[in-house]
Amino acid sequence: MTSPSGPLSSRRTVLRGAALAGAAGLGATACTGGKETPKAPVTPTAPVDLGAPDEVPVGGARLYREERLLVSRSAQGEFKAFSAVCTHAGCVMTKVQSGEASCPCHGSKFDVNTGKVLRGPADAPLPDVPVKVAGGKLIAGPDA
Repeated sequence: MTSPSGPLSSRRTVLRGAALAGAAGLGATACTGGKETPKAPVTPTAPVDLGAPDEVPVGGARLYREERLLVSRSAQGEFKAFSAVCTHAGCVMTKVQSGEASCPCHGSKFDVNTGKVLRGPADAPLPDVPVKVAGGKLIAGPDA
């Protein structure tokens, strides 16, 4: 029989190390869902029907979180649309308030009328998305 300081303890050390490495690997897999998933485009690849134009207040903005879009409407009634995906880490905005869109992940803020960064860590503006009113609906994306 081997002593506790001999090969048995070395084997335990190796097994402990293997268990820790396996747990670390599972943690990394859990973060990615176990597979590499391609990132979704930050702007629509096809036209998106956002509904009635009146849902965007004059002089304000509306966040279409599911569609990952931010639409503002100037006092003159003109619409501008931007991706609602933060240019820092790819999180989707969660709030529009007082002319600012807020990212929940690291606190970046963007101007809803221009897409420009108001507060980092993001350092690139939100990408523009074409938008128009057609057939009584607000349409964003290509061919808009």
